[in-house]
Amino acid sequence: MAKRERKLVAGNKKARHDYFIEETYEAGIVLTGTEIKSVRQGKVSIKESYAKIEKGELFIYGMNISPYEQGNRFNVDPLRKRKLLLHKQEIKKLVGYTTMKGLTIVPLTMYINEDGRAKVEIAVARGKKNYDKRESIAKRDAARDIDRRMKTRF
Repeated sequence: MAKRERKLVAGNKKARHDYFIEETYEAGIVLTGTEIKSVRQGKVSIKESYAKIEKGELFIYGMNISPYEQGNRFNVDPLRKRKLLLHKQEIKKLVGYTTMKGLTIVPLTMYINEDGRAKVEIAVARGKKNYDKRESIAKRDAARDIDRRMKTRF
């Protein structure tokens, strides 16, 4: 099977630092015409955003899509809540996860797939404590040090 072509628009590196990622999903996103033009230009920030389930539908809050320069009156609020598109079974599964203590839904990346549709990769995540973050950094540094020493040996 051929690798799917996708253009990365925005990433959330902090999410992997602040959370343990339990499970990931690919969700479509409902956008207006001027918003998708801004997304294609890469004017998106998902750093402070999170997703929440309301009345059986999934919405993303805090995603900043800058207004399109030529959009005039068709531009909408850059921080408005936007609907995410998932199958009903996946939303039910997410409801089960979020009712558990300490789990939340965070976006990891936003990209445009080969069909030209905007997609958001969301994850069910558990928050890390400060000592967990230090442990992750120590493991990463140790692995980097081992790789560095292996390179100099050969």
